[in-house]
Amino acid sequence: MRLYTRRFRVLSFIPLALMLSLSGCGYNQLQGLDEEVKGAWAEVQNQYQRRADLVPNLVATVKGAAKFEQDTLQQVIQARAAATSVKVDSSVVDNPEAFRKFEQAQNQLSGALSRLLVVVEKYPDLKANQNYQSLQAQLEGTENRIAVARKRYIERVAEYNKAVRFFPTNLTAKWLLGLQVRPTFAAEESSQKPPEVKF
Repeated sequence: MRLYTRRFRVLSFIPLALMLSLSGCGYNQLQGLDEEVKGAWAEVQNQYQRRADLVPNLVATVKGAAKFEQDTLQQVIQARAAATSVKVDSSVVDNPEAFRKFEQAQNQLSGALSRLLVVVEKYPDLKANQNYQSLQAQLEGTENRIAVARKRYIERVAEYNKAVRFFPTNLTAKWLLGLQVRPTFAAEESSQKPPEVKF
C-alpha cells in the first residue's frame, strides 16, 4: 500500500511539473508577441486603406483641372487598383511572398501619388482649390500615419522574431507552435542611392 501511495504522489506531480516547465518555455510570451504583431499589422492595413479611400476623391478633384496630364492620373488609378487588388489578411505576415507583393503594390501607389503631387505644382488654380488643399492635407497626414504604423509593425516583428530565434523559446516556437520568422518592411532599393541634385 505504501508503494502504491508513493507512486500516486509521484504521478500526481508530473502534470504540475509539466505546467511549470511550459510556463518557462516562452509559450505565453510567444502567444502575446504573435498577437502584438497581428495588431500592428491591422493598423498598417487600416492606414493603407485610409489612403486608398482618399485617392478617388483626389483624382476626381484633379480631373476637374483643364489640360491636366491624363497619363499621370491613369498611373495613380492603376496603382490604386493594383494596391487594393492584393488579398490582404493576417496570413500575409506569415507569407514572405504575399508580404512582398503587398509592399510592392503599396510602393507603386506611393510613387504614383508622389508624381501626381509634383505635376500639380504646374497648376496654380488647382493648388488654390479648397478641395484639393483639404485632400492633400489628409493625404499627407495619412502618409505620416502609415510611417508610424509601419515603424510600430517593424518593432513588433523584431521582438517576435527574436523570441522565435532565441533559446529556449525557439524550441517552443518551432516544435510546439510551428512559428517561423516573419518578414518585415524594407527600404526600397532606390532609397539607398543619394538623390542627384542639379543647379
